[in-house]
Amino acid sequence: MFDSLIKFVRDQYQTNDFIPLHAPVFSGHERDYVVETIESTFVSSVGAFVDRFERDMAAYTSSPKAVATVNGTAALHAALMLAGVQPGDLVLTQPLTFVATCNAIAYCGAAPVFIDVDRHTLGLSPTALEKWLDEYAYIDSDGICRLKLDERVLRACLPMHTFGHPVEIEYLVTVCKRWNLVLIEDAAESLGSIYKSRHTGTFGRLGILSFNGNKIITTGGGGMILAGEELGARAKHLTTTAKKPHPYEYVHDEVGYNYRLPNINAALGCAQLEQLEDFIACKRELASRYAEVLEGSELQFFKEPEGCRSNYWLNAVICESPARRDVLLKSTNDSGVMTRPIWKLMNRLPLYVNCLRGDLTNAEWLEARVVNVPSSVLPGWKA
Repeated sequence: MFDSLIKFVRDQYQTNDFIPLHAPVFSGHERDYVVETIESTFVSSVGAFVDRFERDMAAYTSSPKAVATVNGTAALHAALMLAGVQPGDLVLTQPLTFVATCNAIAYCGAAPVFIDVDRHTLGLSPTALEKWLDEYAYIDSDGICRLKLDERVLRACLPMHTFGHPVEIEYLVTVCKRWNLVLIEDAAESLGSIYKSRHTGTFGRLGILSFNGNKIITTGGGGMILAGEELGARAKHLTTTAKKPHPYEYVHDEVGYNYRLPNINAALGCAQLEQLEDFIACKRELASRYAEVLEGSELQFFKEPEGCRSNYWLNAVICESPARRDVLLKSTNDSGVMTRPIWKLMNRLPLYVNCLRGDLTNAEWLEARVVNVPSSVLPGWKA
């Protein structure tokens, strides 16, 4: 079975060379825009392409405001601060995620609380969240959500749209509203993904995107904060060293962060964004081919949740057992076809092993079985 999967992947990418998990594609105006930036000499954090990238991304996602940052982790850190997360607070999130989700919480001096995921989304389960809150939390007389055990504040909820597949975000909105939690969406992997006609990252008070080299579009490194007008303006101020506008004076009115995206990176992003819908069309076609070739096999292809449009950033298969997962990983990588297991659960890492957590049955089951398979845009693709 695994030999036929390897052959299928090689047929899609039309090569006998090494096939990476996800490689960027530069087939538009990337070179032109980068050269334009160099010739303008505005290659750093001020320039026309930064403004354009923010405007274009706000328009694409239908977010009132989009603020570019140097990477997705910086966007997460800033979003958590803007949400009011303080040292000693707790933030509810999922254990099945990339470590940046939890690291950003730690940057604030807060700690994650790990809640189980749903198998049909790979993302934070609103049912599990509601159950955990009913058992372990309460709302005090000031309307603040607190932990029954020791009165610590449960400030925010941070779900992640895993591999571009939207979580049950409307249900999470309802739960967070009931418990007075600030909802922040880690949409780092889900640019272009839609939940019931609305873009991921726009349901919570804040959302973030990533443009790392392995994402569906890339700026080399980079991120974006999605927010309303007022909070978006605060995000821009905070991430540009909290510098107040002035013709020549340096005036900073609070502790700020130099999280600005350089203009040369934004130029790359503008060119990439112009091609995003073509990239998504290709990735969705590739996903349908994977689903077809794996139908009836021992590998279950993971399909987008009902009512959603996933960008299928990384395609995933679910193996019958941990042992078969290990065989798949070895056979594909030994053959020059890159595959990767899903992340080790965050609560297993030494830095987060002592964090609070609920029952993680689904996350543990998925951790032992999910494998990502090559997902780059196909060579010569035209929608």
